[in-house]
Parts: sequence; structure tokens; C-alpha cells
Amino acid sequence: MKRASLIAAVLLCVAATANAAPAKWTADHAKSKVGFSVQWSGEAFNATFKSWNADIHFDPNDLAHSKVSVSIDLASEFSDFDENDQGLKGTQGFETAKFPTAKFEATKFTHGQGNAYVATGTLTLHGVTRPVTLPFTLDIKGNTAHVVGKTSLLRPDFALARGEFAGETPIAHAVTATIDLTATRK
Repeated sequence: MKRASLIAAVLLCVAATANAAPAKWTADHAKSKVGFSVQWSGEAFNATFKSWNADIHFDPNDLAHSKVSVSIDLASEFSDFDENDQGLKGTQGFETAKFPTAKFEATKFTHGQGNAYVATGTLTLHGVTRPVTLPFTLDIKGNTAHVVGKTSLLRPDFALARGEFAGETPIAHAVTATIDLTATRK
């Protein structure tokens, strides 16, 4: 009887470990930024998105089961240039009336050296889904994580180079997407 109980307890522990999911993290929007930068008329144009949601399940010791999904409200784009912001939301930009959100889904993570990682997944923007890799650094202190990452995207890859903005001027094709995220483990 004792042996059967011991075997049952071991099996329960193994089953619980096998079904354990990576920790869920909640983003601290007040301490986080999601944005981009691009050369516009020879000057750096930097913008952020004020409204976005992140569903984060991540464990640096269980990268195989980690996943992240970020949904960005494109109409929440904001910079110091209101005229540019309005243009970005219009038909020659994000077309927010037709394509209100962008979505990044990371389903594969690899660890480099130290605190360096790479997230691999897809970005859906302007009705186009493309593979994207996002190198990032991760620092965890207690139940707080800080992630800083950036990746390069090309406007034409997402059908965002049209009309008077089809060429490299006044807006460069290369765009740097950035993330600076602070999150708390649940």
C-alpha cells in the first residue's frame, strides 16, 4: 500500500511538471514603450503606440513552451508631429480604418550569451503576415522583468510603400521597431 502511494505521488509530480506552463507576465504600460523609428525627409522620425496589449508566457528555463502575443492599436500612434501622425493613420500609411491593429506572435525563443535572446514569430501588419526575428535583452530581478529589443522591417514588405511614399524618399524603406517593456510575473 505504501509503495502504491509513493508511486502515485511520483506520477502526480511528474504529470504536474509536464503540464506546467511558463509563467504569465503582466506588462506595466506606464514603464513600457512600443514604437518605431524611420528616416523621414533626412531626419529621424520616432513614434510610439499608446495602446497595445501583450499576452506573455515566458520562462528562460523553458523556452520551448514560451510564447508571446502583442496586439497594437495602430490608431494610437503618436509622435511630436501631428501632421505626420494623421498621414500615417490614413490611406497612404497604416490605413487604420481598414487595418486597425498589428499583431506580433512569437512562438520560438533562443538564448544567446548572458541576457541575450531572440524571439522568432510573425508580424501581421496592413493585412500582410511575415516572419520576424526580434533580438532582445532580458533582465529579471525577483518578479520583475525588463526587456529591450529592436528589429528592422521594410515598409514594402508590408505594403506600406505606395503612392507618393513608394520610394525611399521622403520616407526610408527601413524601419526600426522597438520595444522597452517592464513586466511583473503573476
